[in-house]
Amino acid sequence: MTVYSGIDLHSNNNYVCVIDQYDQRLLDVKLDNDALKVIDALSPYKSSLKSVAVESTFNWYWLVDALIAHGFTVELVHTAAVKQYSGLKHTNDKTDAFHLAQLLRLGILPTGYIYPKEYRGLRDLLRKRMQLVNQRTRNLLSLKTQYTRVTGLNISSNDIKKKNFRLPAVDDPNIAIAIAIAIAMQANLELILFISRQVKRIEQVISKQLEPVPRLALLQSISGIGPILSETIMLETGDIHRFKSPGRFASYCRCVGSKKVSNGKTKGYNNRKNGNRYLAWAFVEAANLAKAHSAAARRFFERKKAKTNTALATKALAHKLARACYYIMTDGAPFNEKLCFGGTGD
Repeated sequence: MTVYSGIDLHSNNNYVCVIDQYDQRLLDVKLDNDALKVIDALSPYKSSLKSVAVESTFNWYWLVDALIAHGFTVELVHTAAVKQYSGLKHTNDKTDAFHLAQLLRLGILPTGYIYPKEYRGLRDLLRKRMQLVNQRTRNLLSLKTQYTRVTGLNISSNDIKKKNFRLPAVDDPNIAIAIAIAIAMQANLELILFISRQVKRIEQVISKQLEPVPRLALLQSISGIGPILSETIMLETGDIHRFKSPGRFASYCRCVGSKKVSNGKTKGYNNRKNGNRYLAWAFVEAANLAKAHSAAARRFFERKKAKTNTALATKALAHKLARACYYIMTDGAPFNEKLCFGGTGD
């Protein structure tokens, strides 16, 4: 007899359910987030267990890794795509776990990608770099704003980023005010310098570990895609063969439209946030750089811009580059500008 398991996962506990082929509950138990406790609870059913459906909450790594390491087949649930009957009056962790197991039994469970553990740390480290860069930018803008507010002058962002930069003095008849402004600006500057050191350290670690990967050099054959963007594209994509077509990959990168059209009229939009936001960022950045460094990309952008606007033209170029990257990663061949944009290139 085949049995099925669903786990409703939370930050400090989880609810484990096991059902048979007739939806009879064989196990209903709430456990602490301890991998050994979950494995002990499921072990009596292991020989007949088809797979375990684990909810893809923010903290799924530890549980999925432990189950796989102990020989269980695991399905990572695409939580946003799971729908329950809207007429239900009461649901809880027990019913949620049962619902996952039931969807698994019916073969209609929406599942996500279990990113390989060996590259997961590097991918998350690259995401940490992006977070730090955003924080550095906020501090940079804060410093510039404070200085402009009290002097009416501007400081170049490039000057602030230099190692030997010194804050200009702020003159004010009230010494207390001048000191307060200087301390606030110095705090921003020290954070900028500290974050810059951390960003550089992260970049060095990632570059060293990914140095022998040939796919990076192939991705960098596209004008506008350098080390950081190529690393982001490769690490966020994972196994490119999980996408059956370049269109599906572009959709995952949020590079396609999401309109609802009926009888030639727009009736709204579908989920525009469905997909990978880091890849969405990477390809928009690549598009902006490509139109600055490639005449063919710039011509494509200008043609689209003449028909729409700057934002949609940039998105169209990002879509082109996403499809090109799909072929680069599947075929193992460098970028062919003529095939991508037509014509003779630059």
